[in-house]
Amino acid sequence: MTRNHITFAAAALAASLTLAGCNSQAERDAAANASEAQNQAKAPVELPPSIQASRTYRCRDNSLVYVDFYTNNTARVRTEQNGTPTILTAEGGNPPFRAESYSVSANADNVEIAVPGRASQSCRARNG
Repeated sequence: MTRNHITFAAAALAASLTLAGCNSQAERDAAANASEAQNQAKAPVELPPSIQASRTYRCRDNSLVYVDFYTNNTARVRTEQNGTPTILTAEGGNPPFRAESYSVSANADNVEIAVPGRASQSCRARNG
């Protein structure tokens, strides 16, 4: 190859790389725009409710009941510390929280609690 052919080949290669870079940038921009449009079309993400209070209650019969109160007007009740929770709901956002045979009168230190197999009884939140 002569010197002119090498210079011409190098110039042609540089020009094609420059054009290829323009095309890939345009493709990246188009892909980013499409992705943004898809994200805007999706429904907004709703975060799960957070816990307002976690209380352990000592009841009149000396049993313990564990209740987590959530910001979406629900409560999770367990009769054993690591037991399976039952979800109770406060209809219209107003206590008591109820489900099946369960009931918790309020998110408070002193409450009335009913669980299956036991009569409704007064319970007091334990400190610590």
